[in-house]
Amino acid sequence: MNRKISFKYTAILIIVAWILVFILVPNLLVVFISFLSRDETRFVARPMTFSNYTSLFEPVYFKIFTKSVTYSFFTTLICLVMGYPFAWLISRVEKAYRSVLLILVIIPFWTSSLIRTYALVILFKTNGVINALLTALGVIHEPIMLMYTDKAVYAGLVYSLLPFMILPLYASMEKMDRRLIEAARDLGAGSFQIFNKIIWPLSLPGVVAGCIMVFLPAMGLFYIPDLLGGAKSMLIGNFIKNQFLTAGNWPFGSAASVFLTLSMLALLLLYFGVRKRMENASMEKGL
Repeated sequence: MNRKISFKYTAILIIVAWILVFILVPNLLVVFISFLSRDETRFVARPMTFSNYTSLFEPVYFKIFTKSVTYSFFTTLICLVMGYPFAWLISRVEKAYRSVLLILVIIPFWTSSLIRTYALVILFKTNGVINALLTALGVIHEPIMLMYTDKAVYAGLVYSLLPFMILPLYASMEKMDRRLIEAARDLGAGSFQIFNKIIWPLSLPGVVAGCIMVFLPAMGLFYIPDLLGGAKSMLIGNFIKNQFLTAGNWPFGSAASVFLTLSMLALLLLYFGVRKRMENASMEKGL
């Protein structure tokens, strides 16, 4: 019994120490550095200042943030439109086929996202696979510009983040009581009414979770816009990376990181608030 108790407390202590050393302390350092001033030799120096945060709202920097939100929003919308019917299909097929389809969704996680992005470069570049195939088929007579465009960035973001939309949607749809759909059909409800009154409301927790899981990473993925969009696709993730590695402005990069983290935290709180309201509403209806 004593061994079990000592093992439990040891495991908890290791986890707490890991969180403190590798998560809490680095984040506190980023917050602290965000209030310092830039120094050419030591990267950061006193005095303490709020100018790093106020500078974020200058038009040139705020435009980068709004552009990042736009990219993330449309990436989330595309993933939802593509992932919703696929998740519904997985939840409806037999269990044997369901496992195969889920494995196909999870397979991309077996390879680094960066490597998969380089694979897209091979497809999209001027002498890449897509242009070579279209030329061989006679569809085009000269290569078309696919790289360094908004479409390439969207393709890379959707390709990397689509599984994060499908899995929460499937988790919600798989739990649906099919008897509700059958009862609605017996009462004469059409397909649109069934979707609008039953399927969509019951899948909303998965929709919200999937949107959060796609939107938040899309804000911070810097290598996809770098590789597929070039210098024209400056998003908040690229901006933060450049402030640390290129411009050497650690305080300003830290302030942008803190601002991005707080924005993501606000979205998570919004998600939990919406989910709690939905649960309360469903309980009231059940009563």
